[in-house]
Amino acid sequence: MATFTAIRNKKQTAGAMLGVLSYVVQAKKTVQDGTCLITGSNCVPQASYLEMMTTKQRFQKTDGRQFYHFVQSFSEDDNLTPQEANVIGLELAQRAFPGYEVVIATHIDTNRLHNHLVVNSVSCENGRKLHQNRDTLLVHRQINDEICMAHGLIVLEEPEKYPKRKRMKPGEYQAGLRNDSWKLDLIQAINEALEYAVDRESFIENMEQEGYEVTWTDTRKHITFTCPNGRKCRDSSLHDETFLKENLEALFAYRQAVGFCPGSLEPDEGWMGDLASGIIRLARSLECSDDLPPLPAPPVWTDSKQRRREVMKKLAMGQKLTGDTHNQGMNMY
Repeated sequence: MATFTAIRNKKQTAGAMLGVLSYVVQAKKTVQDGTCLITGSNCVPQASYLEMMTTKQRFQKTDGRQFYHFVQSFSEDDNLTPQEANVIGLELAQRAFPGYEVVIATHIDTNRLHNHLVVNSVSCENGRKLHQNRDTLLVHRQINDEICMAHGLIVLEEPEKYPKRKRMKPGEYQAGLRNDSWKLDLIQAINEALEYAVDRESFIENMEQEGYEVTWTDTRKHITFTCPNGRKCRDSSLHDETFLKENLEALFAYRQAVGFCPGSLEPDEGWMGDLASGIIRLARSLECSDDLPPLPAPPVWTDSKQRRREVMKKLAMGQKLTGDTHNQGMNMY
């Protein structure tokens, strides 16, 4: 089954469109065994930005919304190859957005195959501006379901509303061992987004690029994540205090204070749970000081299937992860 989700791109400029196009066509996400999993509808992917901008200039519609961004995500149960996923994405683009330039990029760097569709806001055939709302999204999802059924895939059922849970249920525990848990997929997405985030805004943008909606406001106690399949999850339901709102705020305050560079080494995430309040004070004090206290060296673990199972058992019993066990557990994602 495949879900179809609209990504909210608040910044609508030509530069933002170029940034999204550059993100979705990254070789590390779209190249497998020398095969590039990028196609275009009404455009050549390698020249898509220039073609889209030429279309806007041709019809004198260079202002307002520049593009739309969608994610089509597949289940592991579909047993699709990346090439088949890309073909389905291209078919969806041609049926849902006829006459518009669309780049379809199949990402293979996560547990689930998914397509990114970047659509020009101006038709290359007649210059008509594309307008999207909730009703048009439902139409696109219906088209997506029809294409999935034609390819023998399962159609997604209506998402169920799950009650608030503090402990990992036995079913979720077993799903985690099978690598088939939407909540563990969410945790993996959060960790990947944090690797390149220097502040709250960049973290939210990274999550939205992968189809997750993040509700993070100053007036709410918790962060709420909305998954591509429609399921919602609070930060307090992720079995790890590292992802709590106050701890992520502390992490970003720390990164701002020390001039964090994406990809650089940091202490394990587990230290955040106990030192969150202290790091906030540290970040404030660093405004007047150039001296940084030494950071604890991250421990090195050898991969152990039994150790990962022990971590899963602790989560299932409702125990929080310490700095050590958190590092062990993240190895399984």
